[in-house]
Amino acid sequence: MQWAKAFAAGFLSTLVFHQGLLAILHLLGVVPVAPYNLAASGPLAVPAVLSLAFWGGLWGLPLWWLIRFKRPGLYWAVSLLFGAIAPTVVAMLLVFPLKGLPVSTTTWIGGLILNAAWGLGVALFMIVLFRNYPASLRQMR
Repeated sequence: MQWAKAFAAGFLSTLVFHQGLLAILHLLGVVPVAPYNLAASGPLAVPAVLSLAFWGGLWGLPLWWLIRFKRPGLYWAVSLLFGAIAPTVVAMLLVFPLKGLPVSTTTWIGGLILNAAWGLGVALFMIVLFRNYPASLRQMR
């Protein structure tokens, strides 16, 4: 059951933290890309934001595997670093080129920031909403 919760945390974190931060950056004029893209995407023609959230859910599985037994300081640090680095590297080196999207310093920095927020969101959702404490946090309760 914890793995279904990890998927749900990744899915929700994409919608709340990743896209929420993108909305703030877009409103401030920092990024030109609007959040919550509802344009049809992929062979199933699902809204792009739901496709992104699905992949966020899948990324939530290895993140939970990495953080589930970490002590509190490492729990948050690993969530931030894994979130920032792993999905961004895959997006910039694989997904963007396959889709014909430009990769630049700006997209790398934006990806690192947005995905770091996603990683922290997954960690927060696992604790707050799902009461899925890592082992080290359970011992402190």
